[in-house]
Parts: sequence; structure tokens; C-alpha cells
Amino acid sequence: MPGSPRHLLPAIPVLGLMATAVLLPPASAAARSSAPVRSYEARRAASPPSIDGALDDAAWRNAPWTEPFVDIRGEGWPEPALTTRAKVTWDERHLYVGAELEEPHLWATLADRDAIVYREHDFEVFLDPDGDALSYYELEINALGTEFDLFLDRPYSRKGRANVEWDMEGLRTAVRLDGTLNDPSDEDAGWSVEIAIPWSALRPPGAAPEAAVRPPRPGDTWRVNFSRVQWPLEIVDGEYRKEREPRDWSDHPEDNWVWSPQGEIDMHIPERWGVVRFVDSADPFPGAAPAREGTFR
Repeated sequence: MPGSPRHLLPAIPVLGLMATAVLLPPASAAARSSAPVRSYEARRAASPPSIDGALDDAAWRNAPWTEPFVDIRGEGWPEPALTTRAKVTWDERHLYVGAELEEPHLWATLADRDAIVYREHDFEVFLDPDGDALSYYELEINALGTEFDLFLDRPYSRKGRANVEWDMEGLRTAVRLDGTLNDPSDEDAGWSVEIAIPWSALRPPGAAPEAAVRPPRPGDTWRVNFSRVQWPLEIVDGEYRKEREPRDWSDHPEDNWVWSPQGEIDMHIPERWGVVRFVDSADPFPGAAPAREGTFR
């Protein structure tokens, strides 16, 4: 806007990260294929967590954190400027996912169900229950709690099509903010996400209820990944704005941080997702700490 004050946000050194990324050579095909696949043991919950965004229930205390997220391209690329980590637990009815996102500038404006949430900061879940790298499920959520879920019959690179009209029936989510949303006058601490996905919701569009994913048995494994999209922001007339939009599909002004690296900027390569192994254990995770007062501070 001509003549309006514009201020870059110093709390997220995005410009430095982007400059570093430009100077680094692109990953080779060999490097992409050898990106390490992370693994995680999801412990059964003795009792279901309350879906309030707090991550302070016994079920979460018994669940380990993932490793901190890394750049989607993996080794050799800048470490994320902000910490993100996740947890998984389960019972006979639901898959539960929790996440903590460090964030000094809480920002979200998209409020309509199935808005394209990744156009702003978000947290994302990708699920391939049978590990065939074909049909899979995706859920995105922002700091307003706006949900965007979709089903893909196969990856885009294999001429897959996303069904945005499909919904996870019975999905419950909640977010909790440690700070003030859309207020550039202060610095925030972050936000947390809590998700309950019914096993019965994981079935292709139009499929009968009996076609839904069955609850896992101890020892079963799924291909899973988690992603965080983070946009460089500036302040214009006292409001957060993206510094710029992508010029085309290959332009990525945003950061993409993930649990298990993909080797390139593309979440839709299910064979490179992490491996979640479901285990039947009510024993406290070694080193599990009691819930903290306040998630981030």
C-alpha cells in the first residue's frame, strides 16, 4: 500500500534463512532418496485425553515427543528458526495427535471450513494407514482452529486428485494460544494443537462404513508425517501481512518444517514419510514429566 508503514518482523530471521538456502546447492536425487526416515512408538492411552488444546492429560504425559521438526529437504538445509514437535497416542476409537509450535507472532485469518489453510501458518497431519504410498488422508489446522481435511487417491505426481469435499466424520480438534492472535504489538510464545480422529472416519469418499480403517493392533505400523508451514511476515498498518505470495508452483517464500524429512519440497511422497508403530503399553514413557503450568513459558 503506497505510503503505508512497513516493518519486517525481527523475531523470525526468515530472510537470513532464505538467503542461506539460495546459496546452498539443490539436493541431488541420491540425497533425496536417502533422506532418513524417522520412527515413533505410539503408546495406547489408558484413558482418552480431553480435546481442549492443552496437552496436559495423563495420556499425553505417557506419550513421548517426536524429535524437533527439520527443514523438509533434510540434511544440509537451515535448521528451523522455531521449535515444533508432536505426540501420538491411540485407543480403540481414535487416533490422537498433539503438537506444540513455538511462535512469536500468532497469526491466522482463514476461518471457513476447508479453506486452503496452508496459505497461512498451519500444522498438518498426513496418514497412510496401509503404507501403499497411494490413497492417504491429510488434515491441516491453523491458530484459529480452522480445519482443512482431504482425501487423495494417489500422490499428485501419479496424477492423483484431492477430494476436498470429503470430511473426517466425527473429527474433533482444539487449539490453545499462549499469546494474542493477530496482534503485532506484542510477542507471543506459541500455540498447541490437539486432534482426535475416529478410525471410522478414515475411509475413501463414498465408501461404506465397513470399509473404514480398523483400529490398529500392537505392532502395526503406519506411514505418517507432520508438517508446519511458516510464512515470512511483515507489519503493514498495524496488521500482519505476508511479505509476498509465491510467483508460481516452484517458488517457495514459505518455510516447510516436518517431522520426517522428505528430501525435497513436496509432502506428497508417502514412501518418504515416517513410520509410526502402535504399541500396547500403559507404562510411563521413560523420563515423562508431569504436565507443566503453561505450555511454553
